[in-house]
Amino acid sequence: MLLADRGGLLVIAGLGAPAWDATDAGDHPLTFPLWGGMGGATAIGLGLALAQPDRRVLVLTGDGELLMGMGSLATVGVQRPRNLALVVLDNERYGETGMQPSHTAFGVDLAAAAKACGFSSSAMITSMDQIAALRDDIHRAEGPLFAQIKIAADKLPLILPPRDGTHLKNRFREALLGKAAYFGR
Repeated sequence: MLLADRGGLLVIAGLGAPAWDATDAGDHPLTFPLWGGMGGATAIGLGLALAQPDRRVLVLTGDGELLMGMGSLATVGVQRPRNLALVVLDNERYGETGMQPSHTAFGVDLAAAAKACGFSSSAMITSMDQIAALRDDIHRAEGPLFAQIKIAADKLPLILPPRDGTHLKNRFREALLGKAAYFGR
């Protein structure tokens, strides 16, 4: 639902299930799925938002991935990019390493941490009724925005993005900058 009618939204999809979910929603050249670098999705999204201030940027990541890069929340709060939204799919598990409970399973509140770091808006989402409003905010509201969406820890069929990092990088650059700009013409 978050990626329906996405238009020109730039998406950084964190390691694991968020990358698979973004691909399942429709493999798109303006989605950059991470295959590695656990903990780096927020920092990559921040850099993109600062470099492209006239474009909307969504970081779609998981609780485990964000927990590996918590310092990035403070950096986003200091930089305050108006065009950045960070959405955490929180299944309270480290899905990449065997479904061990993450810190959120023990009460760590990522939405409260984002608020403390200075995000313009921070919410804990627990029902599908709240998703449509979040989608609208991602496209229109002044950020940085944060949403922690509580989801089931179900094992779903995997829809994997392409694995070739060079292809993903080049595809994203071409879609973002246009082929002529990318090749210096």
